[in-house]
Amino acid sequence: MPQVVVITGGSRGIGRATALRFARAGARLVLVARDEEALASAAAQCRARGAEVQTASIDLALADGPRRAVDLALMRFGRIDVWVASASVFSYGSVEDTPDAVRDRVIETNLTGHMRAARAVLPHFLARGSGTIVFVGSLYSQVAGPYVSSYVAAKHGLLGFTRSLRQEMLAHRGIRVKIVLPASIDTPIYQRAANVTGRTPFPLPPVVSADRVARAVVRVARGPRHEVGVGAAQFVTRPLQFFAPRVHDRFIRTLQHALGLRRRPAATTTGAVLAPQHDLGAVSGGWSRIPLRRPR
Repeated sequence: MPQVVVITGGSRGIGRATALRFARAGARLVLVARDEEALASAAAQCRARGAEVQTASIDLALADGPRRAVDLALMRFGRIDVWVASASVFSYGSVEDTPDAVRDRVIETNLTGHMRAARAVLPHFLARGSGTIVFVGSLYSQVAGPYVSSYVAAKHGLLGFTRSLRQEMLAHRGIRVKIVLPASIDTPIYQRAANVTGRTPFPLPPVVSADRVARAVVRVARGPRHEVGVGAAQFVTRPLQFFAPRVHDRFIRTLQHALGLRRRPAATTTGAVLAPQHDLGAVSGGWSRIPLRRPR
């Protein structure tokens, strides 16, 4: 019997790449995101690969959003086998300059929404005695960086929540709680980020494809591992953080100034944080085609 997979953030980036992977594997899909246009485009791509797809234009940052997504999936397919928590937004700015509304929405989308979703889907999993939740965290779940504090706080919280929930579910052998931790991934999230720095944001190199993360999500959903990193080159910074924290802090700050926030001027924007930006959506943000050198 085909798996029923719910993917939040399924209209773009990692979520969309994951949807295409599960579609090729024959899963039945529920794609959840805010942008109906991008959802329709993602669903069409999945249907072209033979998948049966339900879309749900739902904002998971809203208190009732996760429950609505669960109810819709159960109404359409009668069960949920895998819940992929991939919805995410990004913001650039110092702690002092980032608007409260942007900070709060980043945390509500990237952390609180996923916590609510887990609580909403768990009764179904417990009643069936089986089910898998795969959270999409970040390298920023384990390290920090300047001018992305809201995102870092949310992703740190998501990793802690995942581990706590996994410990609670140890008595329920059929319920599995996993997390994938990507480094810099080629997705549109950076172009759609809120930004109050006055500088143009770029993902820190090296950038890897969203499909690599999607493959990891599919593997971890089926396999025994609980936590998987993607983008190994950047994970070498983790030991530096623990063994030489002052060196790490200076290195990361310098790297962010040189390659993450470049001197090319950029207008202040809330991006897609507070409201969706409607378009057809895409897996890639085109970052792998951008040269590494720092623009003058």
